Amino acid sequence: MYRIRFHGRGGQGMRTASRILGRALFNEGYQVQDAPRYGAERRGAPIFAYVRYSDSPINERGIIHRPGLVVVADPSLLTLPAAAVLQGCTEETVLLINSGQAPSSLLSGLDFKGPIITLPRPETGEDEPFPGPACAGGAAALLGVISLAALESAARKELSDLPSEVADSNIKRMTHTFTGLTTQTVTIPAGEPVPVSSHHPPSWITPALEQGSRNTPAITGSMTTHRMNTGSWRTKRPVIDQERCNRCWWICNTFCPDGAIFLDENRFPHIDLDHCKGCLICLNQCPTGAISAIPEHPTKLDDQEESA
Repeated sequence: MYRIRFHGRGGQGMRTASRILGRALFNEGYQVQDAPRYGAERRGAPIFAYVRYSDSPINERGIIHRPGLVVVADPSLLTLPAAAVLQGCTEETVLLINSGQAPSSLLSGLDFKGPIITLPRPETGEDEPFPGPACAGGAAALLGVISLAALESAARKELSDLPSEVADSNIKRMTHTFTGLTTQTVTIPAGEPVPVSSHHPPSWITPALEQGSRNTPAITGSMTTHRMNTGSWRTKRPVIDQERCNRCWWICNTFCPDGAIFLDENRFPHIDLDHCKGCLICLNQCPTGAISAIPEHPTKLDDQEESA
């Protein structure tokens, strides 16, 4: 059995990537299992999805703890403990990263000794906000058992709800990635079946009762969410053009679900980037178009490396 794990952020299409890859493998005649796993269901929050495939029926269920291939849509997740990108990886695990940076710089200080491959850069040189299909194309190329026809057929089905021009653009990027990685010679390791006998029943702990004032301060106390810097979830950052802003702050402030918009002494709105999760509701609600969005991370990484 082969095990593939996709890591990304909400809104980047990791669920779509696993569906495309799973359907393509099914089109090739394999037994397949694919599923996403969410934490907080919000744009930018770390999520992962997984795919298993085999020639025989798959009886294994649950999270993939020993992946043969790990696909990373957002390299910023590599150093985020909650994302657990490298959890369960061995020296045989292949790591495929959506980045234009050198693998050595991406994994500096991290304990990973397996093969590392980066996705071919888009023809435009810009990172796309929805890299899921491209990640699926890269994974399909490395597995070496999926034809381009089967991959495109799967993508057409999974992207059928999108406008045709959007689907075509994503499939073009996916095809570019697939063809760019078909010359790679890495081998994705097949994992051994996990015997039922290796699972142990959970042990239960009964804690002593405590007073509510002791065991629930994080729920009932004030100012506790201020300590959680959820700004690391963003894929895009909202920016306010103060020259276009007419200070109707009650609109953006009211619609912000996290209360991350505050006013200065002149009643101009500003964004608390430590707690803004990048949902971009403020952008959609701004009547003057004063709020725009920029990528949270540089988009032309190759140019950045050359200038370094």
